[in-house]
Amino acid sequence: MADFPAHPDAVTREWLAEVLGQAPSRWRWEPIGTGQVGDSVRFHFDYEGVAGPQTLAAKFPAADPTSRVTAAMFGLYRKEVEFYRRTAPLLDVRVPDTVFADVSEDGAEFVLLFEDLGPARGGDQIAGCSIDDARHAVRQAAAIHAPSWGKSEILDADWIRPPPDLGQRVATMYPQAQAIWRERYADTLEPEYMEICERLAAMSETYFVRDPEPKCLVHGDFRLDNMLFDIKDGSEPIAILDWQTVTTGKPMVDIGYFLGCGIGDELRRAHERELLELYCAEMTRRGVPLSVGGIWHDYVTGALHGVSTAVFSAAFVERTERGDANFLSMARGACALALEHGSLEKLERG
Repeated sequence: MADFPAHPDAVTREWLAEVLGQAPSRWRWEPIGTGQVGDSVRFHFDYEGVAGPQTLAAKFPAADPTSRVTAAMFGLYRKEVEFYRRTAPLLDVRVPDTVFADVSEDGAEFVLLFEDLGPARGGDQIAGCSIDDARHAVRQAAAIHAPSWGKSEILDADWIRPPPDLGQRVATMYPQAQAIWRERYADTLEPEYMEICERLAAMSETYFVRDPEPKCLVHGDFRLDNMLFDIKDGSEPIAILDWQTVTTGKPMVDIGYFLGCGIGDELRRAHERELLELYCAEMTRRGVPLSVGGIWHDYVTGALHGVSTAVFSAAFVERTERGDANFLSMARGACALALEHGSLEKLERG
């Protein structure tokens, strides 16, 4: 067992006294967010005779055993803890300040205790967002990518480097995920979008076993459900959460994913060029000159990450009604982009 609480009910007065420097006399917690791989809560604290934080946010392993097994298998909990411990201070992206972070040796249990950014407006994958929200998100992507661009102390860290056989493992598992996806959503997802999913599954060896030279840190799940807007009662525009899928790679994995599966096809079609130009301008301002023409190929193929993430996640995390709606929303946006811009054809050509 880990020597820290791995569930909000396991939090003790002694542990809080050690972590906070003073012990609250009373506390309670409530669930927040809609994550399926980890469970997030908000703690409310009362003190007698001392001062301390009134609220803090925390994250624990998912209650669902399927989600926990998947997270441990792919080292997702360890990644998030190490990101907050080691790498977040080296970037410009807005994330919660960390009070405590630890993970068990086997990677199956963890706890994150951090700054409460509420009141805030949670991003909603299903509802979509405004163009202003999308602009804020694109600027935050540049605040991840530019500070880590080519930085060996970030990209070569032991905790971030994927296992050498990871691509092959995912490629082997992916046809099973597609079979579950097909059985579950064949009567719901538009046929032309299901065809994109089928074609990508048939190319899983090509898609997942690629070995592109990593350029920077990428979030890996850069979409609305992992963002908070108007944080701290509107005093700041945005913060980025849920770093379990952080890895190294090409920046367009995040941008293609966000514009494809993240913001809805209608908003993407209306503002695609503007948002790509904004991203390039932000990267250039931060010392990494980029142009829309130079990133276009990687942007179009990067959108396929939205397809594969929807399919794989649906198969290997807890199934919920909102999860079904969420994964279908992701797949529809990503497949629409892939159809419009020929993502699979570009992937085939390399």
